[in-house]
Amino acid sequence: MNSPKLIPSRDAKKAHFDAETIYPILDEALYCTISYCVDKQPYSIPTAFVRYEDKIYIHGSVGSHFIRTIEKGLPVCVSVTLMDGLVIAKSAFSHTVNYRSVILFAEAEKIEEIDLKKAALEWLTEKIVPNSWDYLRPMTDSELRKTTALAFKIDQASAKIRTGMPNDEPEDKELPIWSGVIPIQQQRLAPVADESSQVIPLPEHLML
Repeated sequence: MNSPKLIPSRDAKKAHFDAETIYPILDEALYCTISYCVDKQPYSIPTAFVRYEDKIYIHGSVGSHFIRTIEKGLPVCVSVTLMDGLVIAKSAFSHTVNYRSVILFAEAEKIEEIDLKKAALEWLTEKIVPNSWDYLRPMTDSELRKTTALAFKIDQASAKIRTGMPNDEPEDKELPIWSGVIPIQQQRLAPVADESSQVIPLPEHLML
């Protein structure tokens, strides 16, 4: 992976530019936010994504204004943040969060090759609900035609990570005020069946 063009101006010590740090964050996150600007009007769109090798992939309707705008190669900024904890200090000024984040700059590559397009949609489905692709009704040719898949190369990316306890001011450390970390965890809960699935056994891939 090439070094990104932009280097954080603040907290540069938290920045990482290696694939070994960036890829796991992208793999854990279920969605990203894609930001771009058209005629001086900024847009910021959250969307599901998947990383495969050195690219991330998204999908959307062929009629989506968002997709049709960025598929032309408009520069975008893709951001991902995982919140790991609330860092509670002895003063409000020193409160912060533990997090892992990635920002990458790229231009969309529209996937025209049918087999790669199908593969990208399978990768995305398997990320959101692992082991579900073969269980589901196969995608029809009509559905495939109605869907656009876009790829973004991960060659201008950086990660920032914050871990650990509060950094209280030296004069605050002896104050009788609690400080520490409140962990935050994203968790999948038990599936809830819709009306048509009440009598259908829960498939193994959805069992916790």
